[in-house]
Amino acid sequence: MTEELYLKDSYLKEFKAKITDITNSGIILDKTAFYPGGGGLENDTGKIVYNNKEYIVKNVKRGEDKSQIIHELESTEGLNVGDEIQGIIDWQRRYSMMRLHTASHIMAALAFSKYNALVTGGHISPDYAKDDFNLENKDQIYEIVKEANDIISKNIEVKVYFLSREEALMIPGIVKLAERSPPNIQTWRIVEIPGIDIQADGGPHVKNTSEIGKIEIIKIENKGKKQKRVYYKLSQ
Repeated sequence: MTEELYLKDSYLKEFKAKITDITNSGIILDKTAFYPGGGGLENDTGKIVYNNKEYIVKNVKRGEDKSQIIHELESTEGLNVGDEIQGIIDWQRRYSMMRLHTASHIMAALAFSKYNALVTGGHISPDYAKDDFNLENKDQIYEIVKEANDIISKNIEVKVYFLSREEALMIPGIVKLAERSPPNIQTWRIVEIPGIDIQADGGPHVKNTSEIGKIEIIKIENKGKKQKRVYYKLSQ
């Protein structure tokens, strides 16, 4: 089992851990700050340092045993089970996605509260994000983004905490992804933007909306009846 350090501290850039297993393509650690991707958010990259040698982390993903996280490396030569390594996150990549991720939560919350719309798909990369909403017209997207930017400018603290599954399911709109079933685990990680949004979520986020910047629409596509896709980026 890999302890997921990013769940409690999204700002952890470096960490030490022990190798618990070596696969054909990489290593498994007893703990990691590398996010393995999921929920439309891309995985982290970075490097592993051991014995003054750097190993590039090309990809991070969950193994067949979902409790283990595999760090795919260009080479595992010189690494052995039991070695203590230093992990270093590509922070610029991570932080860009954290900002976009929190922005996407605000937009999803507004779509839900204003139009009872859900997110039907999405993807977050370091440079831009895209979200699909079951909305009828483009004007609704423009209104959501305008209001989201107003919220961002209010410097609201983003809270992260944990609840039992039973407690979490009592919160309306705790899962805002269409066709997404509630997580079948007993403890849920909750990301809350007080007065705006509260969601079950396992990805990294910023601590305050002021870190997001401003949402800028790149383009909006019509993907069918009541289906709109918005591409957006962030500026300071």
